[in-house]
Amino acid sequence: MTEDSSRAAWLAQARSYLRQADSVLARLIDDRPDFDPRAWMTQLPPMDLYGALLFQVTGQQLSVAATRRTLARIQALFGGHLPSPAELLAVDPGELRQAGLSWRKISTLRDLAERLTDGRLNQEVLTSLPDDELQAELTVIPGIGPWTVQGAMLIALGREDVVLPGDLALRKAVQATYRLDHLPAQQEVLAIAEKWRPYRSLATSYLFSAAFEPVAAPPGSVSASDRSRGQRGQQGGRVVAAAVDHAVDE
Repeated sequence: MTEDSSRAAWLAQARSYLRQADSVLARLIDDRPDFDPRAWMTQLPPMDLYGALLFQVTGQQLSVAATRRTLARIQALFGGHLPSPAELLAVDPGELRQAGLSWRKISTLRDLAERLTDGRLNQEVLTSLPDDELQAELTVIPGIGPWTVQGAMLIALGREDVVLPGDLALRKAVQATYRLDHLPAQQEVLAIAEKWRPYRSLATSYLFSAAFEPVAAPPGSVSASDRSRGQRGQQGGRVVAAAVDHAVDE
């Protein structure tokens, strides 16, 4: 079996499981038969674990658009690619500040880079750790919290059972999709996501898709009530896209 066919079989199994586990999520899945949960990653530069953590730290408290602009300036500073830990330590911190990183973020990224270059941390060892152990190892670094590590696990490691309960965009997506009359707290998101195990990463991807790329029904093909619901979904997506997208990691 090829890697592509193996991935397709896994995706079919995961979708089937999620449909059975969550009727709300089932509607999202059925509305998006061609959805590729990895498609958005093609817009990102190649990333190892350090690169993904750099991306996540850069994105703290920023919109997606602002994060990408800053990331592009960082890449330009390093000849078109994201820096390795050693490369980041070799550059003047003032140049990173000019690229758009705050001093707090620069301090976090340098601290992480120092640990990876002096042997206190090892990328190969880190990538082999279970999710909870990896999170525990990295969140001792000031400025790296659960959201930062969870995003890196999705981007760099392809972990299959990750949810980001502190992500504001995801919380808004859950509120809109499940028609809640309030913005759910992190624990409420985790409670809803419990039924998605062991495919929480895929479910999370569908919810982000619902927020940023709402499905438009063909004209005249829906009832008035369905049309109203679709409009609410599109409005919810626009609100999420216009809002601050990311949680704060202390």
